[in-house]
Amino acid sequence: MSSHPQMRTLVFGAWVVFYISLLLVMRRMWTGKYVRSPLARALFVNMVSESESSYDQEWYRCCPDLLGESVRPLFVQSQLDPDTRAFLKRSEEKSGWLFTQLYHSFFSTVFSPIMSRTSINGFLGRGSMFVFSGDQFRRLLGVGPDWRADRLLDLGAGDGGVTDVMVSHFRDIYVTEVSTPMKWQLQKKSYKLLEIDEWQKTDFQYDVISCLNLLDRCDQPLDLLRDIKLSLVPGSGRVILAAVLPFQPYIEIGGRWVRPKQHLKIKGKTWEEQVTNLSSEVFAKVGLEVEAVTRLPYLCEGDMYKDYYFLDDAVFVLKAQD
Repeated sequence: MSSHPQMRTLVFGAWVVFYISLLLVMRRMWTGKYVRSPLARALFVNMVSESESSYDQEWYRCCPDLLGESVRPLFVQSQLDPDTRAFLKRSEEKSGWLFTQLYHSFFSTVFSPIMSRTSINGFLGRGSMFVFSGDQFRRLLGVGPDWRADRLLDLGAGDGGVTDVMVSHFRDIYVTEVSTPMKWQLQKKSYKLLEIDEWQKTDFQYDVISCLNLLDRCDQPLDLLRDIKLSLVPGSGRVILAAVLPFQPYIEIGGRWVRPKQHLKIKGKTWEEQVTNLSSEVFAKVGLEVEAVTRLPYLCEGDMYKDYYFLDDAVFVLKAQD
């Protein structure tokens, strides 16, 4: 009778060894020596060039002439700065931690059918995001290093990595998050955690509300924007909002991706056209006015196959219309 548990243990161990060996072979194949297809080799060269020190200045490129007349004078040109470069360097180092990356890959494969990718990242303590540096944050808001305010609310704060960039300017830090493992990460940092149906019902308002890459992962984005507007300190309150462009809204439910109830249709094919449409149609519809906008890369720590990943972000500073 005891042979059956031993057999199962042996089979499981053999499967783990096979899985790790397969990942190692795949990683070795991408060293370039084994890439025989011209198309695959071109892709490999592109990946290598992205993960080396020559980071892409295209991340920040904008053609102001393609922006609408009302948005054009509000554009703020950003560039690769030391904090962004440091995040990329850390991501490259972590990508080289082979056994850590093997464990992460194995854990993700086993639990992805029952857990969201966000929760998996929170449990493993990986996949930190980078939206802007402290200098970029201050430049967008038009404030100096000594500027202070009372309350910051960071909606969908994840592991708090982006929140950390802003905290030195606020007395109280409030955050929301859906993923339970990410909530654990936020509680370690002693941020004041609010439920997603609680932050808009407090007896106080917020000096700054950050809504970073949440609009395309929210079930009711228009309602969210209206609640944000009502929760700002009148007059001086500001929103810092990041949106991935091209805009492709989906929400994650138990590892599945479904369309949101309120589907925002952002017009335009280029980054500039979609920025203009967001400004003149979506934000204006809920009574928010653009004060500044810039183009930044939305960066994420990589894995054993790639040092880091990025998407194109439009980062807005918004205020309530008079």
